[in-house]
Amino acid sequence: MTGLDTSSPKSYRALHSRHLDGLLRDRAGFPEPERRRAQAVAAVFPFRTNGYVVDELIDWSAVPDDPVYRLTFPQPGMLSPADATRIERLLGGGAPAGAVQSAVREIRLRLNPHPAGQRDENEPELAGQRLPGLQHKYAETLLVFPRPGQTCHAYCTYCFRWPQFVGDPELKMATDGVAEMRAYLAAHPEVTNVLVTGGDALIMSAAVLRRYLEPLLTVDTIEAVRLGTKALSFWPYRVLTDPDADDLLELFAQVVRSGRQLAVMAHFSHPRELATDAVRRALARIGSTGAVVRAQAPLIRGVNDDPRVWERMWRDLTRRSVVPYYMFVERDTGPQNYFAVPLVRAYEIFREAYRRVSGLARTVRGPVMSATPGKVCVDGVAEVAGERVFVLRMLQARDPELVGRPFFAAYDPAAIWLTDLKPALGQTDLLPGLSPS
Repeated sequence: MTGLDTSSPKSYRALHSRHLDGLLRDRAGFPEPERRRAQAVAAVFPFRTNGYVVDELIDWSAVPDDPVYRLTFPQPGMLSPADATRIERLLGGGAPAGAVQSAVREIRLRLNPHPAGQRDENEPELAGQRLPGLQHKYAETLLVFPRPGQTCHAYCTYCFRWPQFVGDPELKMATDGVAEMRAYLAAHPEVTNVLVTGGDALIMSAAVLRRYLEPLLTVDTIEAVRLGTKALSFWPYRVLTDPDADDLLELFAQVVRSGRQLAVMAHFSHPRELATDAVRRALARIGSTGAVVRAQAPLIRGVNDDPRVWERMWRDLTRRSVVPYYMFVERDTGPQNYFAVPLVRAYEIFREAYRRVSGLARTVRGPVMSATPGKVCVDGVAEVAGERVFVLRMLQARDPELVGRPFFAAYDPAAIWLTDLKPALGQTDLLPGLSPS
């Protein structure tokens, strides 16, 4: 890895699937069979990276075990052997594009592209009309998916929103309806937080993002604006030297001056992403606007499934005035079976890291499953009435009456998701009113 001269402007250049074979050949020295398998995976799960990730974050001498490489480049186990072989044969045999696309789509639809009721249960209505590109699952928070924000500077292999990037309009969630967004907020004063997400809110130009944010500042009930982004990890020059970086930071300051909190919901998956001078300068610039940066990430097998990694990351974050927020469990979509860590191991990793950091970092919550009924935290493993159980708690819920409610599930060392769990202590339900699906 080389050092960056952060004093001069940097130009963003995306690298896509057409660059994948060359990167794996020239940087990793992979033989052709391994490159073909990676291309088969990239046909199903979208691949996108950039020079900053490739040159500054990945240690190519440690590939394929390097964590940032695993985080950003297709991994053979992301597809079942049968599906990977099927796509590899179609690509290598010169099959018509339509045949490849049909096989790819069939595989994608089997991988639960919209978990947790994102479309069926979260999409709101206004005056009897559904509002695609908005989601209202929790009473206080509205999610907005601006159409221009449905990509990222680089894609994470684990991403639970992978359908946003595959180019299938039937799978993508997006909206152009700024007026409809504001009208919905006016009709729903219980919403106090708006999360602009995707994709990545900071992939948009400052001018486009302003079109979505300024109307929020005219709604008195809005107390906080959140921006979901991985830009600080994968392209910190977004707030340093991009042509509209100063305009973007002025927009941040404008939101803060309005009396609202601007929360930059950053995704940091590994301490390597915090190690460059560029990201440190970017965090300082954002902090100067009055915005608060909060950090979250899922626990990913082969990337950060080590308590020492989380301890170091939480320490580095607090040193940079970033608030540790969530350790998530890998969601039940896409390559979950490849990246997931059993819940009992997830809890052990969280607890070991948590006990090694100061109270300033103990703002973090986890491990948390963002499931259909809400955010379920694994608080521990205990023995109750002679039975070994998981101790669980609803941090957030579709039904507000469930928030803060502890409950128990039968101990299962292989469980990786809420739907794997069974009621404990003779109960017929995990929690009254809770459906695990």
